[in-house]
Amino acid sequence: MYQVASASEYLVVTGAGIPDIKISKKAWIFPGQTYTKFDVSPVNYTFEVQAMSAEKLPFILPAVFTIGPRIDDEASLLKYAKLISPHDKLSHHVKELVQGIIEGETRVLAASMTMEEIFKGTKEFKQEVFGKVQLELDQFGLLIYNANVKQLVDVPGHEYFSYLGQKTQMEAANQAKVDVAEAKMKGDLGSKLREGETLRNAAAIDAETKIASTQRQGEGKKEEIKVRTEVKVFENQREAEVAEANAELAKKKAGWAKEAQVAEVEASKAVALRDAELQREVETMNALTQTEKLKAQFLSKAGVEYETKVQEANWELYKKQKAAEAYLYEKEKEAQAQKAVADASFYQRKQVVDGDLYAKMKEAEGLKALAEAQGTYIRTLLDAMGGNYAALRDYLMISGGMYQDIAKINSEAVRGLQPKISIWTNGSGSGDGGDNSAMKEVAGVYKMLPPLFKTVNEQTGMLPPSWMGTLTDDSTSNN
Repeated sequence: MYQVASASEYLVVTGAGIPDIKISKKAWIFPGQTYTKFDVSPVNYTFEVQAMSAEKLPFILPAVFTIGPRIDDEASLLKYAKLISPHDKLSHHVKELVQGIIEGETRVLAASMTMEEIFKGTKEFKQEVFGKVQLELDQFGLLIYNANVKQLVDVPGHEYFSYLGQKTQMEAANQAKVDVAEAKMKGDLGSKLREGETLRNAAAIDAETKIASTQRQGEGKKEEIKVRTEVKVFENQREAEVAEANAELAKKKAGWAKEAQVAEVEASKAVALRDAELQREVETMNALTQTEKLKAQFLSKAGVEYETKVQEANWELYKKQKAAEAYLYEKEKEAQAQKAVADASFYQRKQVVDGDLYAKMKEAEGLKALAEAQGTYIRTLLDAMGGNYAALRDYLMISGGMYQDIAKINSEAVRGLQPKISIWTNGSGSGDGGDNSAMKEVAGVYKMLPPLFKTVNEQTGMLPPSWMGTLTDDSTSNN
């Protein structure tokens, strides 16, 4: 007879002439052959898989799987016909088979992940579970047509997700309180800053008025004692530059000190804030194990303490900022006064330096004039001597007392050395005192000159002038 399967069914034929089984939508059934029909429509399986994360935290994974035979693969369809089709697909046997595979793979995968990874990566976790379950179902010819993983649920007695939701809710509420307090703080600080700027501007105008008045009085006195005042002003200007540098350094130090103090306050308040947050979490967890009433009480107390500390920190910061600004303004005015004093002092010193410079210039002009006169004098002598440089030198040495100085230096050098002294005469020992006695003395002096010139030449290397004679090996030739 001829058999035809419905749209969602297949025929499984076995018997004579068929080595194993034959799957078809329609076939002739011959004598010695048998057939069965099996439905290939998918079935929904609903499970609540209990698993445990890597931190040993249990949870429930509700899931709905739509599973049926794989009809696009003949080998998978043969597996299903042999292993699953003899049983009712809604039977307890098939459901336990599918549930065992899903629960086993889900538990193995969950044990390798933390609760945070499972909770934040639900999509990835779902894909991992489907992939591993599908590998196991392939050996039965089954295919996951659809799967839906519902929200993770706490196991009774282990309310992890409940506490996590409450924590998120409380953090959002506390953040809202912090935002409100911060907005209020900014409003108060803005109001105080405007008041401070008004007072500071008024003080600056008063100070500038006093400075202008003082400057006008100084201008009146300046006409009377102009030189001294200008000198004093320039001195004060130079001292003010030093004072201004010191003021700038003090200003920077004040800024650094302010920043350091602000950082210390912020650090201390951050520690206090973190301590309050940790204390709040501890109290929250303790309150959860006790009653909702105690939890609300402790959280409210922590919130009030936190807001109080924030307001106190803001007030301390504001006071320190205003003190630093007042100190800076005072130093700026002191620097302006010192600058005026330095200007006066500089002018006085400049006048003294200008006077010294003028005196030095006049002295240089006198030396220049003296040098020009000496040059004119020497040129006149050189022209008078016919350009004879040796004669000019000898004249200058004689007129300057050079030979007398040489004789004096030689006498000082040989003092105490007991030198041998030679006396030259003309060889006449008569000692007559006639008319020729004076000429004899002069002749004796001239006879003494050659040995004297030779001695001077040996001791100093100097030669006598040409007009007085020249030295030879025989000194007697210089008569």
